[in-house]
Amino acid sequence: MTKREKRQQFILHEVSLHSRVLLTDLAHLLNVSIDTVRRDIKELDEAGKLKKVHGGAISIGFLYSTDNRKEIYAFESKTIIAQKAVKLIEPKSVALISGGTTNLEFVKHLPPKLSATFFTPSLPIAIELMAHPNIEVIFIGGRLSRDAQIAVGGSALNTLSGIKMDICFMGTGYLDPINGLTEFDWEVVQMKKAMINASKKIVSLTISEKLNSIQRYKICEIQSIDTLITELDGSAEVLKPYRDQNINIL
Repeated sequence: MTKREKRQQFILHEVSLHSRVLLTDLAHLLNVSIDTVRRDIKELDEAGKLKKVHGGAISIGFLYSTDNRKEIYAFESKTIIAQKAVKLIEPKSVALISGGTTNLEFVKHLPPKLSATFFTPSLPIAIELMAHPNIEVIFIGGRLSRDAQIAVGGSALNTLSGIKMDICFMGTGYLDPINGLTEFDWEVVQMKKAMINASKKIVSLTISEKLNSIQRYKICEIQSIDTLITELDGSAEVLKPYRDQNINIL
């Protein structure tokens, strides 16, 4: 395998794992120039393996589709997480939910007879929930981030400031027992902070491969998370630092 092929394989893995990546982060991780990464992403985009966006790339599986499961990274693990998360939803409950492919699988697994209300700033999540026969969907509107596919900005933040939910299902990009929940998109960080402030209980959904990873902007301390759901058994050794923080592990 050539150096270029190894770089592109690494880039595809990072994009698949985190759904969205920045050129600067990839250049740092690969120890190459941004121009080199930009060329690699251009080639991968032309090959239909990811989508090139301003300043980075997003995974094909992250692009909303009613039938894109074959493109979703770690689909089996996310299905397990979804099945665990569904058990936390009570009939007639009112919940807040962010975006992401794991959360999308979660809402796809909601029982058809479940009657509940979901608030969300995520366009893909809202569209998926609209297909559910007994779910009331309240979209938290604002300026839509083309890459993150969620509403951002003052209007959305103002809406969140006026509500208090019993539970919030938070999509997770980067999670670490010391640095907490982090992200690279400043506007998304502000939205997730507002969602946390608008909720009494925070549930973090993430595949285990994202554990112990860090990004530049902090969303919250690890202690702000009440429940962590992964595809692993709750007694797994990698989850010990999170158990030690008195987080409920599912």
